[in-house]
Parts: sequence; structure tokens; C-alpha cells
Amino acid sequence: MKTIVAIDPGLSGGLAVSGPATGVYCYPMPATGGDLLELMRDIKTGAYVEGDELVCVLEEVSGFAGKAQPGSAMFRFGEHFGFIKGVIQALEIRLVLVRPQVWQKGFGLGTASGCATKTVWKNKLKAEAQRRFPHVEVTLKTADALLILDYAMGRRCNRETEGESASDLTAEGARANRTDGQSQMGDGKAGGPAHCTQRRD
Repeated sequence: MKTIVAIDPGLSGGLAVSGPATGVYCYPMPATGGDLLELMRDIKTGAYVEGDELVCVLEEVSGFAGKAQPGSAMFRFGEHFGFIKGVIQALEIRLVLVRPQVWQKGFGLGTASGCATKTVWKNKLKAEAQRRFPHVEVTLKTADALLILDYAMGRRCNRETEGESASDLTAEGARANRTDGQSQMGDGKAGGPAHCTQRRD
């Protein structure tokens, strides 16, 4: 059994989790680094209690944050991505990095550059996430994470173009960082405010 955590690492991003016992639930990005660490520790504890393998799929970011973004925003974004990656590695959770172009490709939504504005693109992603997870309350903060989760679960994998099955979490363009051993577990079992039973398409 496998629990998957998908993360959109933006400051206004979010996390989506799927586990055999929990179904699917999601969170907006925690406000502080300490809150993120506590949340990831709780998710790991929940997976450990259920006897699941835990895998984190993190969107890989580039050094470009958009034409309208100042250097300070790019710095904060990169710093936040690095912190998230460090938390995952410190907790010894298997990490898979996936580029936006890879996870977005299978949804057939086009590209951000093909939309009139960023808002139009984000709303398009939100609508698609809500369609795929009708029992989850999708927001702009959690939409990308839910679509990354959908990609990671392998339900929209194109084996011919991606090279490998996304369900194996080794799709072309993703890079795995695996660590062995167990870290200390925090207290409490993971849960979330927006649960649903995973659909089986």
C-alpha cells in the first residue's frame, strides 16, 4: 500500500494526500515552516501507522517566476521550495520531483502561455481538479496539488510519450531521491478538512 503526498510549492500553493485508509484530502500551504514540518510529520506518522509506503511528489521549479515578478519574489519562492525539499529529506520520505510541463501534459488543458491571463489559467486548473475530485472542496491554493496527485496516481499517464508509468512515480522528467531507514515519528494521525473516497476510474 502507498500513501502519496503531492505538493505545489508556491507560497499560495498547497498539499494533496491520497492513502488507502484516508481517501483524498488537501491543505493550503501552511503559513510557517514549523507548521509545514508538523504537518509532514503527521502525514508520515499516519502512513506509518497504516503500514503504507510514503512518497512525496513535489513540483520542480525553475529560476524563472514570471515576467511580472521582482527578484525578491523569485528569491522567496526559491527559498520556500528549498525549505520544503529539506523537510522531506530530513524526514527521510521518498521524494520525486516533477516538472510542471510533465504533470500538466496529460490533462489536455493547453498551456499557461496560451491563456489570456494567469488568472484564466489557474481557474482552468481549478475547474479540472474539481471535476476529477468532486467530493473535495477545491480552491485555487489546492488545485495544482490535486492535479499533481492525480498525475502521480497514474490515472492520466501516457506511457508512449512519458516513457514510464506515472503510477510507478518514475515518469520521464521526474527525479527520485530515495532514502532508507526510519526517522522518529511525531504524534497523531494525519487527517484533513476535505476528505473524499478515491474514485476508481
